[in-house]
Amino acid sequence: MELIRIKNVTKQYKNGVTAVYDLNLKIKKGDFVFFIGGTGCGKSTLIKMLYREEKPTSGEIIVGGLNVARLRDSRVYKLRRKLGIVFQDYRLLPKSTVYENVAFALEVIGAPKEEINKKVLRALKLVGLKGKVRQYPDQLSGGEQQRVAIARAIVNEPKILLCDEPTGNLDPEKSMEIMKVLENINTTLGTTIVMATHDKEIVNTMKKRVVILKEGRLVKDMEKGVYDNEAI
Repeated sequence: MELIRIKNVTKQYKNGVTAVYDLNLKIKKGDFVFFIGGTGCGKSTLIKMLYREEKPTSGEIIVGGLNVARLRDSRVYKLRRKLGIVFQDYRLLPKSTVYENVAFALEVIGAPKEEINKKVLRALKLVGLKGKVRQYPDQLSGGEQQRVAIARAIVNEPKILLCDEPTGNLDPEKSMEIMKVLENINTTLGTTIVMATHDKEIVNTMKKRVVILKEGRLVKDMEKGVYDNEAI
């Protein structure tokens, strides 16, 4: 089942810079896909277009049955409810506990208290933080804070998890811990994961699908691939 379709997508910013050129890509349910390439290759722009932070200049993006390019601003929330989003910076509420940070994502959509409790504990168990529910962000390591951010992103059981450089602030050991968490979510929940990264080590260790971008163009799309500079 196809969850994401990117058809003839070009993104040009107002300053004249073209970040993505005529891109075509399909992502199926349950896929784990890396977008990789050097700085300015277009991978973060592509992620931003998938959750409608940016609009394509031309072309079509279908995410979970919604035409993102044509979606009115007032309807963007419908798209975001289908998605979980994880950023490089954790964006946690500093004065809220781990539990409260994750619960917040459900409270804003008016979920019942009993459902919130059940889903929050399940999400925290999946990321290995069930024992830290009462702690605050400043009591956690960077890796643990990112796990809280991941738990918040998956608590409402989205079909798709978008990750924009989620290990960018972490050392190699903590980065691999985060990747194991994401792999577990992909396997256990069947969540489709799309991750932008510049970390070749992660890509080559995980051996998932790799989409290589260079100067806004798709140059290679490999199942269980590795990133080899010579290949591009």
